[in-house]
Parts: sequence; C-alpha cells; structure tokens
Amino acid sequence: MSNDTKNYDAIIIGSGQSGNPLMDYLTEKGQSVAMIERDKLGGSCVNYGCKPTKILIASSNLNHRISESEELGIVTENSHLDFQEVIKRKNDMVEASRKNVEKNTLSNEKVDLYRGIGSFVDKNTVSIKMNDGTQEKITGEKIFINTGARPNIIPLDGLDKIDYYDSTSIMELSELPEHLVIVGTGYIALEFGQMFSRFGSKVTMIGRDDKMLEREDDDVSTRLQKILEDEGIDILLSTDTNKVEKNKDKVDVHIEKNGKKEILTCSHFMLAVGRNPNSDDLNLENASVEADDKGIIKVDKKLKTTTDNIYAIGDIKGGAQFTHISYDDYRVIINNMFDDGTRNIDDRYEPYTLFTQPQLGKIGLSEEEAKEQGYDIEVSKIEMSKQGRLKGDNHTEGFIKAIVNKKDNKILGAAALSYQGGEIMAMIQIAMMGNLTYDKLRDGIFTHPSLSEMLNNLFDI
Repeated sequence: MSNDTKNYDAIIIGSGQSGNPLMDYLTEKGQSVAMIERDKLGGSCVNYGCKPTKILIASSNLNHRISESEELGIVTENSHLDFQEVIKRKNDMVEASRKNVEKNTLSNEKVDLYRGIGSFVDKNTVSIKMNDGTQEKITGEKIFINTGARPNIIPLDGLDKIDYYDSTSIMELSELPEHLVIVGTGYIALEFGQMFSRFGSKVTMIGRDDKMLEREDDDVSTRLQKILEDEGIDILLSTDTNKVEKNKDKVDVHIEKNGKKEILTCSHFMLAVGRNPNSDDLNLENASVEADDKGIIKVDKKLKTTTDNIYAIGDIKGGAQFTHISYDDYRVIINNMFDDGTRNIDDRYEPYTLFTQPQLGKIGLSEEEAKEQGYDIEVSKIEMSKQGRLKGDNHTEGFIKAIVNKKDNKILGAAALSYQGGEIMAMIQIAMMGNLTYDKLRDGIFTHPSLSEMLNNLFDI
C-alpha cells in the first residue's frame, strides 16, 4: 500500500461507453481523473459486445446470402466458409479498437490509470486491489460507477461438470459447433442463434416462457420465430432445462415440456439468460450507496445514487442495457455538471435494434403498452413482402407497424421487423423527436426506389 493517498477531482470505476468519454470531457475541463479498470479497456461494447458480435454477424449474413445467391442468378460453386479466418478478422478488429482506447487513455496526462478492482472505503475513498497484487488507496471529489454487467450463469444441475459457453466465451471458438444448444430466447440468444445457424451449425434454442422476446408484441415475436424456424433453427418454448451431463465429447441436455422429458445431445452448450450487474466487489454499503436485491444501483433521474457525490452510469444502473444508452448517460452527466442541467434519463427515447436478419428496430410504446396506458390508438402495418424494393433485393421477411395516438395524430411508437429495420426505425424516431404528426411522413416525398418511401405506405391510415 502506498503511503500517499492521491486525491482526484473525479474517480471513474470502469472504462465502458459512459466512462471513457466522461474521462475525456472532464480532463478537457482541466479536472484530474483516476480511471480504474480491472480488465480490458473499452468495456463490453469494444471487447465482448457490439463490435465483435456485429463483425461476426456480418460474416454469417454474407455466408447465408451466398447460399441463396442462385435465387438472384449468381452461381457460387466454389465458395466456402473459413471459420478460423472469420474469428481472426473479429479478433484483429477488436484488438485495433482496444489499442486506440488504450492509447487515448495512456496519452492523457491528466489521467492516472489503475488496473485493478476498486471498492469503496467511504464516500470519497476507493481502495484498489491492483492486478499485480499490490494495494492502492485514492480519494475523489466525485465518483462515477461504470462497472457494467456480465453474463448471467443460472444454477443448473451438472453445469460445473461440463464445458459451457456464454456470450463472451462463445466468440473465442476456433471451430464451428456441429450442434449448438442455447438456453434463452432473448435478444442476445437470438443474435447468436441465427449467427451460428447461418455459419452452418445446427441450432436449438430453449426458452421457459411461451414466447420469445417477452417485452415485444405477440405479432412481432411470433413472426420472428417463424422466420428463424424457416431457416432451420429449432425453437422450444415453454420448456424447462433440468440438467446437463457430459457424454464423452458431447453434452446431454435434459429438458421437459408439458410433463414430457427428453434428452438433447449437442456438441456445444451455451447460456444466454440475461446479464448481472458488476457490483459485487464495490462494497457499496461503505459509501451508503443503495442497490436492489439483484445488485443494480439505484439512481435518480440525473444518475445520482443515494450518496450525493457518487453517480452510476451505464449498465450498472439497470434499465435498457445498450451502448447508445450508456453514451447518453455520459451526456446527461456533463449537462448537469457543466451546462443548464436540463437533461435527465426520464425524458429520453430509448431505441434499440435486434441485429437478426431481418432486424428488429424498436422505438417508443408497443401496441400492448399503448393500450395498457389508456391511449386511443390506430395501428398501421405493412408487410415487407409487398414492397417493390425489397422484393427486388430478396429481403421480403417481416413487417413494420406504427402506433398512432388518435387524439393528436402523434406517433407513440413503432416496430420495424424488416431488412435494415434499425435504420427505418430511426427515421420514425426523428419524426417523434420533432413532434411530427403521422401525415407528415405519409405525405413526404422520398426517393424511389428506397426503403424510406415505405413510410408513405405505412402511414396511409
């Protein structure tokens, strides 16, 4: 332990998509910053989340596109998948991004980087168990918790006796799974399930609930399920996973549905059942910072915890766990520290995109949510199979639907289950941000043939 306790204007615990830009901004304002990171700089997005998964998805989608190329008149007899090269490309791109983050951090003269695990001594003091085995203690005027979340590992009988994978370790495989069984039918599970299926693996997905994507409307969930099943993915809903057993070089998965028991034998077994907050090691009680029974840190609408000088940003605070939400947390913080203090997390849209093919772009209220909240609504819906541009591109799966408030003709929300659904959703979001009525999109002139012109037909209520 160093004899000197160094004091900083700000301590940031975790270098994710809230912490890194906050570090840069605070130092630009002349503040001294301590950055504590136990693992790789850049957080989950750079190292385990958005970047590596979307790189892999791009390769899997191209592989699938090539397999269907004869439908567009293109013969590709000699093409083949080099899975090891796919993984190498992913690793190289992730490493390049990580090195950029490291270079930016280490070159900032007003930042001290501590590689280790930070925990609270009191509301201004953090003890750091350094990765080299030493201990440090530092103090800060303000402290920002940005420790993120990790894959949830459920207490499954036999799990400790097999090799299993989560959303991080599955991306380090050197060989393509012959048969991948995934427990989970949420956003992460669906992206990985379709990705490996499009690489050529047999994929079985198991969910306890009676539908995929519990927070989505039934028509969205059931349509996406059909699309995935039509691609050859087995989806078992209302199914319990009771235990797993090693079977030579494979895994037996014991499942039960409607009282009927069955054993699935697979080459690879993956858990994709949500994420848990990384708050275990923080000793929050020493700083009087409250968390719920899951370890999610409680914050007010301006991201302040139950202790005045301590803030929680990014996934650790719960709610929507997306990179763009984490980044906006940073903007909420700096607005309230250095600007007019008007930004908060209650008054913002939280869009998201599920990067299956077709994508699911979502903004605002679902149909079910709008009804539950008492709105008198009009639901407008168009099928992608009827859109000329998408028929030509052979991307006809899915639909787009929008929820309109009859009282003022404002758009309450939309779900775009379509090719480039995230981009289509963003156009609707911009209209919502500008308080436009639906007829402005209906009557707008968009280039032909384009995806954007579908908005004319969508809002032809």
